Amino acid sequence: MKGVAVYVAAALAEIAGCFAFWAWLRLDRSALWLLPGMTALAVFAWLLAQSPAVLAGRAYAAYGGVYIAASLVWLWRVEGQRPDQWDIAGAAICLAGAALILWAPRQG
Repeated sequence: MKGVAVYVAAALAEIAGCFAFWAWLRLDRSALWLLPGMTALAVFAWLLAQSPAVLAGRAYAAYGGVYIAASLVWLWRVEGQRPDQWDIAGAAICLAGAALILWAPRQG
């Protein structure tokens, strides 16, 4: 379960960091938004490196599903747009894929 917490924390850090750039470029916010944004992206990279996956590619692939689900939570909670049934179905499929990548029984 440590892996799930790492992925969720990494997703929040990445989304917050990317949103800082979005706010600067698309919402005409101050360039000062970039400082916490870059810090959040550095925290994201550090967190993702804490993944229990043995290989980086699997860590990144599994993280993708968590990122998609977390992005929809951001859409709802921060941007005020409730995800629709298709968003939720897509996120569920992605999370199932992430679980398969992380916890599939592998030889060796």
